[in-house]
Amino acid sequence: MQLPVIDLIIFLIYMLGILLFGASFFFKKNRTTDDYMVGGRRLPSWAIGMSIFATFVSSISFLALPGNAYLTNWNSFVFSLSIPIAAWIAVKFFVPLYRGVQSESAYYYLETRFGPWARTYASICYLLTQLARMGTILYLLALPMNALLGWDIATIIIVTGISVIIYASMGGIEAVIWTDAIQGIVLILGALTCLGIILFSMPEGPMQVIEIGQEHDKFSLGSFGLSMTDATFWVILIYGLFINLQNFGVDQNYVQRYMSAKTEKGAIKSTWFGSSLYVPVSLLFFFIGTALFAYYQVFPDLLPQTLQSKDAADKIFPFFIVNGLPKGLTGLLIASIFAAGMSTISTSLNSSATVILTDHYKKYINTPPSGKDNFRVLTIAAVVMGSLSIVVSLAMTEVKSALDAWWALSSVFSGGVLGLFLLGYFSKNVQQTEAAIGVVIGILVIAWMSLTPVFITEGPWLSFRNPMHANLTIVIGTLVIFLTGFLLSKVFNRSSH
Repeated sequence: MQLPVIDLIIFLIYMLGILLFGASFFFKKNRTTDDYMVGGRRLPSWAIGMSIFATFVSSISFLALPGNAYLTNWNSFVFSLSIPIAAWIAVKFFVPLYRGVQSESAYYYLETRFGPWARTYASICYLLTQLARMGTILYLLALPMNALLGWDIATIIIVTGISVIIYASMGGIEAVIWTDAIQGIVLILGALTCLGIILFSMPEGPMQVIEIGQEHDKFSLGSFGLSMTDATFWVILIYGLFINLQNFGVDQNYVQRYMSAKTEKGAIKSTWFGSSLYVPVSLLFFFIGTALFAYYQVFPDLLPQTLQSKDAADKIFPFFIVNGLPKGLTGLLIASIFAAGMSTISTSLNSSATVILTDHYKKYINTPPSGKDNFRVLTIAAVVMGSLSIVVSLAMTEVKSALDAWWALSSVFSGGVLGLFLLGYFSKNVQQTEAAIGVVIGILVIAWMSLTPVFITEGPWLSFRNPMHANLTIVIGTLVIFLTGFLLSKVFNRSSH
């Protein structure tokens, strides 16, 4: 399809503006590696908070959450309800811990508890997870952009990837945080505008959306039963809690932001602000999905036959953006979708470069490196990670069935790190050996839970398949690591007396 010229101009101006603004931080005088990695520890808490919020939101959220609400109900919103609980744990325990350690790396603490192997293991898992994450977001961002703009998917992936690489590698964390703040504002304004237009397009006014939603049970948060095989309220809440503990506790993206604030109090404020903002904004996305459902119930003739199947739910919002908005606003909404994807990828690039420098280059290759070496390594690392993520994303265009396997593998990596971190933090008597055994057993459990549903679909091995809901993988795996290490420490300590 062909976008109106005004929309295309708005979109291109936005993209160019973000690129130039982010790259401008490269030309600041007297820049240090401290500026690149943690913004000189002087960034305002509101900007860091907006960056934390933007890290939570990706282009997947912008399109998948409305699609989910359109197709089903608000069950997935329960994930957002777990964020304030995880944020409270973070500001009480994790933020003071990392501010006290004073390392740019989230994994230095694991070395102080369990030795160099733990730091190296966790940092490699993080880098592999980020490659999967960035590649997937680039790919999923390209799909609606292909539908909206008619551009080739591979071209969109390459252009978007290179754009983010330029400003993330040149500008460092300051560029990432300030562009995240701008993109977070654009994203919220775009979503609010879209919802307002839908609500006031209803023949009987905004309340008609509520009435139609209630008639079709669209506001349900899911079953309150205790099943472990279905996406009940409790399964989603517990899953959200563990995922967000992982974000706040062992994700370099978040830890770097704790270190970027002027004070510990500022870091706590930014954590509360960013995480709390996501709750109403995610609610906004779910409400957009419900409003779209009501809109097309009232105006069914406006929805093409090809978009009336269940498989097309994620395409409803992009279709409305192009066909239901006035000229000019379509360009703004497309910019919002790009904003969500770019902010997530730029965050991952900067944090990955920091991990490569602090956990690998400084430790194993050049100790201590000069300031010039640091800058060179950070820039090269960001470019290499960005380029690899483009390759991963392009591979997904050829092997789409690999998408589920990618995410299954990333849960194997990340689940093991969260369990190790919680073991180190909350059980002070656990030693290296117990922790290592716990991690090995935990990863085997996580691998079984993650991979058997992907690879065992029929045949005699079907009974070996994980029967539990996929969202419980990180929960069970993390608990296995924690409990194994804790119980082994009790056994070893008792036998040593």
